[in-house]
Amino acid sequence: MISPLAYVDPAAKIGANVEIGPFAYIEKGVVIGDNCVIRAHASILEGTIMGDNNIIHENAVLGSTPQDFHYVDGETTYLKIGNNNHIRENVVIARSTYKDKATVIGNDNFLMDRVHVCHDVNIHNNCVVGIGACIAGESELHDGSIQSNGVVVQQHVRVGRYSLIQSGCRVQKDVPPYIILGGNPAAYHGVNAVVLRHFNVSERILRHIANTYRIIYTGNFSLEDAVIKIPEQIPMSEEIQKILDFIKLAKNGIVRQLKED
Repeated sequence: MISPLAYVDPAAKIGANVEIGPFAYIEKGVVIGDNCVIRAHASILEGTIMGDNNIIHENAVLGSTPQDFHYVDGETTYLKIGNNNHIRENVVIARSTYKDKATVIGNDNFLMDRVHVCHDVNIHNNCVVGIGACIAGESELHDGSIQSNGVVVQQHVRVGRYSLIQSGCRVQKDVPPYIILGGNPAAYHGVNAVVLRHFNVSERILRHIANTYRIIYTGNFSLEDAVIKIPEQIPMSEEIQKILDFIKLAKNGIVRQLKED
């Protein structure tokens, strides 16, 4: 299962039924769980800890040195990857800047060709990151979010659960849950109803989410006043509470631009 043309450091820990292709490069201290596939020419560098059933495609680089001037050259920092992830060709994922933190990729994520994930990013579960997307340092992608081709998520930005950022968007502020974001400057394009229906969100809750965002984007309120108005006018549910909680934690604010008709 390990090609004789691959380099695997003796200090790396390789699980059961792992396939490693020719010219793959596995450094010391790497941990690879069971049933993973490491394709030809992929590089798994020191500080990378990987769970089970991951597929790493050709020329991917996992655990690269963080491109952060605060990084102490030579220090071992960490990239932690969960289970069942597909990481496609030419993806680069950096380790954390400091040894007491980690870049984290959760479970069941799909990272497409030429994605760049910078230091200390946290990608939760079931996320899609499209071709050529760049996720800057210390950003956070919540469950089920979709970043389309060429998206740029700037440093410290949070992307809410089950949201969709359309191709080519440059995102500088937090993206609330369940919405579609499009254009440049990035603007609110409505609720991501197709994905929410896929996850069995009822039509009643979809209406409540849409009405919540009407208050935020077309209600002519400040964001602070909108957060007060929402519980007064919208029946509370888990989804509405997550919107409110997300906004309250938005240190740099949320995207407030509204799509032009």
